[in-house]
Amino acid sequence: MSRHIAPYDNHNQPIVDREDATTPLCYFNQVRLTKGERFVHCVPGYESLLMPVTGSCDVRVGSETFESIGKRPHLWEGDPEAVYVPVGAEAEIVCTTDSLDLLIGGGKYEKVLQPFAVRQAEVDKIQYGSDETKTHRKIKHILGQKNAQQRGRLLVSELFTVGAGGWSGFPPHKHDTERVTDDGALETEYQEVYQFRFNPGHGFGAQFVYAQEDELGPVYHVKSGSVVAIDRGYHPSVAAPGYEMYYFTVIVGKHSKSLVQHFDPHHAYQIETIPGIKNMIAKFK
Repeated sequence: MSRHIAPYDNHNQPIVDREDATTPLCYFNQVRLTKGERFVHCVPGYESLLMPVTGSCDVRVGSETFESIGKRPHLWEGDPEAVYVPVGAEAEIVCTTDSLDLLIGGGKYEKVLQPFAVRQAEVDKIQYGSDETKTHRKIKHILGQKNAQQRGRLLVSELFTVGAGGWSGFPPHKHDTERVTDDGALETEYQEVYQFRFNPGHGFGAQFVYAQEDELGPVYHVKSGSVVAIDRGYHPSVAAPGYEMYYFTVIVGKHSKSLVQHFDPHHAYQIETIPGIKNMIAKFK
């Protein structure tokens, strides 16, 4: 149903590759370069997004070159930048700073679109929740509603818990079935891959996954660099007190370009108690 990949040095090789056994719709890689080093990215059958966590790079896709992608001195300050790479296109990445920590998220898709850059001013940001409800977080949508006409079914965001500890993905929700629910709401089928980071870096948290209401599922102890692949089920997560949690999210639809979540009926009433959460939910549609 899901799996946890413990942190390791992947030597720039895919961590979640094409046709993955758990999440075949998703692709994920982490690439580390030093100044002047080059890396060539190409994933047949998958559209993808290249996003520096820290550092800057020039990216060439076909005849187009996108210069100085990435402006952050570190993950916890400033907004991301990225380049969208069409299905099967070759992208050459050249590190232009002392070092580059680059994340690549991909999704299976049939059409070949045009490459484009997402600059800091174009990132779609939302903050919701509260310290009192232990749900205070901010989301930075890189591929989402604002560029829906330029992408396929790949959604990529950065999610941060705000403050010291707290919950994300709460109330528990899932998106593993194409259906109209009993109350008339639509649920869309999406798979997803997360990579976690913590501030300070030795922090930790937990990722829950359970398939049905009232069912016990696995709980993964996640640290900086942990990757979790989820194909189905409810999946809330929590950061330990004293630590800010970040995760890079690669969410890929099987049929729909819009993510519609189904909330665990036991906890769905808390949608009415968490400030701003309805605005967050609407951002995915």
